[in-house]
Amino acid sequence: MTVETATLAGGCFWCTEAVFNDVIGVTKVESGYIGGTVANPTYKQVCGGDTGHAEAIRVTFDADQIRYGDLLDIFLATHDPTQLNRQGNDVGTQYRSAIFPHSEAQEAEAKAAIERASADWPAPIVTTIEPLTEWYPAEDYHQEYWQGEGQRNPYCLAVIPPKLRKLRKSFAARTREGAAA
Repeated sequence: MTVETATLAGGCFWCTEAVFNDVIGVTKVESGYIGGTVANPTYKQVCGGDTGHAEAIRVTFDADQIRYGDLLDIFLATHDPTQLNRQGNDVGTQYRSAIFPHSEAQEAEAKAAIERASADWPAPIVTTIEPLTEWYPAEDYHQEYWQGEGQRNPYCLAVIPPKLRKLRKSFAARTREGAAA
């Protein structure tokens, strides 16, 4: 097993976490904050939009089962990378679409993935490639949110199932549910 890490921001971290928890080869998804200026930010501070952080996920994956470029293709297909500083009703820089490469090779892959995905969107992709800065795990109650509280949260019930349907339709061979069917 070759363990690698990807750090991605695509709006609400509950939503992106739910998507990547269904991807074969992903061994862990952690919600957190990255890209800001305040040490140890809280959810309330990040939601206020004044820390510069993005809600993000840190994806640990087995590169022998799934390539980083494949994760990026899934990422760019399961949120709207053409919306600047927002995803749906979530508005602010904390909901920006961003990739935080862990190496020069990941940065090159990020550029290539954005180029590949650009043909699939009617507007220009605004996803940024940002320097990897300090990672701050979100509070415990945000971890594995969809598997618990999210199943009762109206926001999650409106936003996450369509993302999972898109994932399972477009990347069926890469999903745990698709492989089980």
